Amino acid sequence: MVTVTPKFSLTECAEATQLDEGLLHDWVTAIERKRQAVLYGPPGTGKTFLARHLAQHLIGGGSGFVDIVQFHPAYTYEDFIQGIRPKRVEGGLDYPSVPGRFLEFCQKAQLCGEHRCVLIIDEINRANLSQVFGELMYLLEYRDEKVYLAGGEPFSIPKNVYIIGTMNTADRSIALVDHALRRRFAFLYLAPNYEGLRKYHQSTAYPADNLIRLLTQINDKIGDPHYQIGTSFFLRQQLRSEIKSIWQLEIEPYLEEFFFDQSDKLKTLRWDAVEGQLRS
Repeated sequence: MVTVTPKFSLTECAEATQLDEGLLHDWVTAIERKRQAVLYGPPGTGKTFLARHLAQHLIGGGSGFVDIVQFHPAYTYEDFIQGIRPKRVEGGLDYPSVPGRFLEFCQKAQLCGEHRCVLIIDEINRANLSQVFGELMYLLEYRDEKVYLAGGEPFSIPKNVYIIGTMNTADRSIALVDHALRRRFAFLYLAPNYEGLRKYHQSTAYPADNLIRLLTQINDKIGDPHYQIGTSFFLRQQLRSEIKSIWQLEIEPYLEEFFFDQSDKLKTLRWDAVEGQLRS
């Protein structure tokens, strides 16, 4: 593998994400070792944002590239690896084997030689992973080997391919992820970053301490770390004028779902009830 000097340093990554540089160094080391990782945590913790920054750091100054795909419940093996697609030809229809997003990504990555290429899989846990990955499960662990795909051709994952997935634990707990997949990925947990929120608003003059105090209280009431409210909802330069809308249209619907059978508790978390705490 060639060595490239990162155009986007870990220091810059730490500044952009408000995360500790030492922690990011450990995570990059894990990604380089496993070649695939999942950033997981509750909503609003900046998983996709961080994935993009880590990917840019990993490709460095080489000729590699970053691509992103989003999984969903209807996403299939045929979409990701390979599938049969009808094609109109003279005299009727043909049914060629067509590469999916991952095969296309790997074909493009091979043209980059040893320069790193990173595929971000957003919301990786929303698809049926065992079904979508298929033979890829084996190749994730054994990068030097090949398997034969359904179309009959041999396939291996290029060594310069890295995968970073993101996983919202409010959608599906990490405990429900297939064990075979879990041991092939490094799992990197993102918690609500209160200190990062405080640092961000040093330049906006917004009273972040009041907001942090409120979020801490709410997350204590939620209890389960997989369902807590992250801080990225509030990383806004004009938060003072936007926070009412953010709270009513983004935070309250989430709390309504979590406390759906606890109307008294929910009432204390609505905007009219918390507004005074934020502006005191």
